[in-house]
Amino acid sequence: MHLKISAVMLVALLSGCVSTTGSAPEKTQVTKNSAALTQVKGASAEQIANRLWYADTAPEQLVPLDATELEDLWQRIQLQLTFNVPQTRPIVEQRNFFSQHQSYLDRVANRAQPFLYYIVQELEKRNMPLELALLPIVESAFDPFAYSHARASGMWQFMPATGTRFGLKQNFWYDGRRDVIESTRAALDYLQYLYNTLEHDWLNAIAAYNAGEGRIGRAIRANKQRRLPTDFWSLDLPAETTAYVPKLLALVDILKRPDDFDIVWKFIANEPKITVVATGGQIDLAIAAELAGLSVAELQALNPGFNQWATDPDGPHQLVLPLAKADNFSLQLAKTASEDRLQWQRYTVVSGDTLGKIARQHKTTVDAISRLNNLTGNTIRLGQHLLIPMSARAADSYQLSQQNRIAKAQSRTAGSVRTDYIVKSGDTLWDISRAHKVTVADLAKWNGMVQRDPLKPGQKLVLWHDSQSSPSTAVTRTVNYKVRKGDSLARIAQRFSVSVAEIVKWNNINTERYLQPGQQLKLIVDVTQV
Repeated sequence: MHLKISAVMLVALLSGCVSTTGSAPEKTQVTKNSAALTQVKGASAEQIANRLWYADTAPEQLVPLDATELEDLWQRIQLQLTFNVPQTRPIVEQRNFFSQHQSYLDRVANRAQPFLYYIVQELEKRNMPLELALLPIVESAFDPFAYSHARASGMWQFMPATGTRFGLKQNFWYDGRRDVIESTRAALDYLQYLYNTLEHDWLNAIAAYNAGEGRIGRAIRANKQRRLPTDFWSLDLPAETTAYVPKLLALVDILKRPDDFDIVWKFIANEPKITVVATGGQIDLAIAAELAGLSVAELQALNPGFNQWATDPDGPHQLVLPLAKADNFSLQLAKTASEDRLQWQRYTVVSGDTLGKIARQHKTTVDAISRLNNLTGNTIRLGQHLLIPMSARAADSYQLSQQNRIAKAQSRTAGSVRTDYIVKSGDTLWDISRAHKVTVADLAKWNGMVQRDPLKPGQKLVLWHDSQSSPSTAVTRTVNYKVRKGDSLARIAQRFSVSVAEIVKWNNINTERYLQPGQQLKLIVDVTQV
């Protein structure tokens, strides 16, 4: 007969053996209390990392542990983790995924390296859970340029409206959702607000960060009405959110006990890497990079909030720099006259010019031109001279500008035939995709967009086709279609893979009037596509 002993029984038996033989007593874990972390006098680095002390340690041997003195930043976080991690199936499944993808966690650590110390420091200042330092892994894998299908942007993945609500400026020059300093401030403000609003429960707050406070609030109220618990695990929530919190807790579990899962958290020194330096006004990023002794790409990587070749004329007037470069930058900046921080060109207004057209041509804004030239309105005269701000280097030198990120997406060959399309007033991604026989999803992907992004007249889009599926190979037929009850232009266009604009053009339709059942429409249809 085989004897089966559970792990718990085995520990109990071994503990009994230890006590009867007079060997070292069983180890227990000493964790964070309300005052401070503790350690045994003279403890080794390994003991500190594992937080394991003998149960009979005399109180006078325990001394406060200053987490800032540890060498590894992950260890500093690890020692202050407080969340309970239940071993539920969703958490175990997420944990298994992460533990099987060491290379993914390595990439995350590389991206986090410049910014993680700052985030940890801000959490400690606010006395917020250090588990929240792992939230950018779930949100964006610590990528400040991340952009979701729902138009969430940045390392903390703020939606446009939520970003505005928490003070993140978004315009042509600058998007605070990608600014690591500002977005971290806003994210922690938001999470603290959610915690205070939703039962003072951090898991509820984290769930609301994903699903929205309204959705979590309604779930809590529904449970209260039914006299049910209102903790995260008891709420009826969307599938995405029920997976979101376990994903964070799985990372917490792996960080708590990495050896159990054969995971190595790539070393990040427990010391500041970056600092914020005031610039006192707008500055060309190429000029700033030169003053700091950095490449333009290195400077942009630390300051991903700036969309264009220069900082926002209206601020923020500050840059994130490597700590080691900051003092020299400030010294060099002080020697640089304000007029030398940007370059200008003299432009003569020609027939057909508008301020908007001039601004688009020179990658700037109407407001910037108006302010520089003391214009009080949008009226300009033929032959009038304007000063236009211009970049110090060629446009492709600013590798991480919005323009160049889009150009990079557009240049990723997805077929053998490229078509450039200039957006006209009234165009939509759907109409353009139908006209060119591609999917909306592909059209958005080729142009570094998501399907909900608005289009602007004059914007250039790129479309790709395989040579055998190029639009020139289309076989068209004229189809007479009788409108049925419930039809709409959009529904008919979708059915026949044409655009609404084409149907309107072919049939001279007044779009202010409804289609009538029995109405005859002429459609020019590519029969290879329907």
